[in-house]
Amino acid sequence: MDKMLIVSANPHIRSKASVTKIMHMVNLSLIPALFMSYYYFGFKAIFLTLVSVVTAVVTEAGIQKFRKVAVTVSDGSAILTGILLAFNVPPYIPWWIVMLGSFFAIAIAKQAFGGLGFNIFNPALVGRAFMLASWPVEMTSNKFWASPVASFGAKTGPTMDAISSATPLNLVKTALKADPTQETVKIISDAGVSYWDLFVGNVSGCIGETSFLALLIGVIFLMILGYVNWRVPVFYIGSVYLFTWAMGYDPTFHILAGGLALGAFYMATDMVTSPISNKGNIIFAIGLAFFTVAIRIWGGYPEGVSYSILLMNTVVPLINKFTVPKKFGYVKPVKS
Repeated sequence: MDKMLIVSANPHIRSKASVTKIMHMVNLSLIPALFMSYYYFGFKAIFLTLVSVVTAVVTEAGIQKFRKVAVTVSDGSAILTGILLAFNVPPYIPWWIVMLGSFFAIAIAKQAFGGLGFNIFNPALVGRAFMLASWPVEMTSNKFWASPVASFGAKTGPTMDAISSATPLNLVKTALKADPTQETVKIISDAGVSYWDLFVGNVSGCIGETSFLALLIGVIFLMILGYVNWRVPVFYIGSVYLFTWAMGYDPTFHILAGGLALGAFYMATDMVTSPISNKGNIIFAIGLAFFTVAIRIWGGYPEGVSYSILLMNTVVPLINKFTVPKKFGYVKPVKS
């Protein structure tokens, strides 16, 4: 009896990956987007990100101390929430709003549910929804958005003063509401914006969402490591393309503009709040696309990514229930 077997509950998964390693790799993958946010919007983007990250880490550590549980801020999850929340705010927003949003994201959307692994909603998006509901002017008014202070490939730098500007999504939605017969490509070209600008991030928008290129580099890195299920971003973006094309809108614009890349690559792929099966992830992604397009086309806000992810987070347990793989060796009983 000196050698006893230690048996744990299934499933028995063998992997060198850990929560800490995964979270820090995700944080590392966001460096290209963070660099581009600095390049286009200057030091204000870095400052808001630091405010959000520090608030998230301090809040998580403080609540865990209060709960008398192990302090796990070193796992990187609070840092990730802080970065993603900052990536979802306008460049000119007051820093104290970001601080309160980060506090709400950790305290209410994460720790109130029991911490990492127990939250049913993406904390960063809950924090953004809280800010949007509490300070709608600061989150949506054109004066809090900013045109890039540098153009990709130009010699200008982030020391220049930025000017306030409407986001491409807002610009197009307003123009089409006034005259639905206009072509999207003409609307944005008249505003001095091209598809290339949308791809590299040389447009007005949230500080971390504008550069599709930078976010794509980051998610490819995560896919290579096996930390992201490719089905979610592929089916999400692909479905948005099909839905907008079928409705007569410009699908390329709707893929490159707004926060679709940030949402598809980093928010929707959250391991805690997304389905566990491949089939479930496909259903999840198609649902995300439906709500995103519906809000963008018919809703009051020009962007629908955040709310689409929060809405689909609510049905993840139901998706898991009906898409869970069958047990190995299980035979369905025959009714007599």
